[in-house]
Amino acid sequence: MTQRRAPLPRRPGVQLTRLGLGAATLGNLYTPVSDEAADLTCAAAAEAGIEYVDTAPHYGLGLSERRVARWLSREPGVVVSTKVGRLLEPVDPPYLPDDEGFAIEARFRRVRDYSATGIRRSLESSLERLGIDRLGIVLLHDPDDVEEQAMTESIPALVRLRDEGLVDAIGVGMNQSAMLARFVERTDIDLVMCAGRFTLLEQAALGDLLPAALEHGVGVVAAGVFNSGILAEPRPPDDATYDYFPAPKPLLDKARRVAAVCADFGVSLPAAAVHLPLQHPAVVSVVLGMRSPDEVRADASYVSAEVPDELWAALVREGLLPDTVLGSGA
Repeated sequence: MTQRRAPLPRRPGVQLTRLGLGAATLGNLYTPVSDEAADLTCAAAAEAGIEYVDTAPHYGLGLSERRVARWLSREPGVVVSTKVGRLLEPVDPPYLPDDEGFAIEARFRRVRDYSATGIRRSLESSLERLGIDRLGIVLLHDPDDVEEQAMTESIPALVRLRDEGLVDAIGVGMNQSAMLARFVERTDIDLVMCAGRFTLLEQAALGDLLPAALEHGVGVVAAGVFNSGILAEPRPPDDATYDYFPAPKPLLDKARRVAAVCADFGVSLPAAAVHLPLQHPAVVSVVLGMRSPDEVRADASYVSAEVPDELWAALVREGLLPDTVLGSGA
């Protein structure tokens, strides 16, 4: 079973396991997943002790949430985070393939809406798809271009939903750390999800988000810890991707140097990638995308792997990690 972390700051009714299932894959991200395969993946997650799943309307235009609903019907204690900021509006046929990376027939279109009304509509639709009457966590999804509206309208709307008891914890999910740090400092949120900015190859969050989260008692969920693939295998292949694009050769070379140091300590590169953020006291969980029982078991093994503290010091000595990592708990 995966070890449980302490309750989320200021929202003691919510707890997250160290490992969460990222359910974009269950929405057919890039590759189709059958209903049966999705159910088997969720069952394997339950066996591994995973009790946290992250989804969103964006993921498969509601398909991910509907598949998560079947898991919740069997495992009602699982904590769910979903997202607001994209409404799903029906479209007329003929239906075309989705143009945002999901292998589905697009019967809906995404409409970005960060208004208070849009956020409530999004939450109500998610509750219906998930088959539940309240949510553990709701995150504002990618408000990169609407920071002022998010600060003055979106977050207050989420606070009201939390006050009404429809949500236990609220926050923001983004692929950057600087704006997340501002949300932490200026708004009454409980946690943030930061994708790709605290990894073995990039540590931007160490300079802004993570110190702010510790100061304000806000939990951090680390996502994208494999940087979309380059850190997902013991030795990064030639065709590895970094942030969803082909990895530049200097970055590929660096990842292979990190892998070699990890191997000297008997640690696989993916295990080190998972453990780095978990060493930081602000990080409450790591979310990994999983599309099969085999992937669930592999990801669970990374969390349970023994990673010696000396590994981080060795990576610092080799110039592969900044020395500030050592002060973060690693």
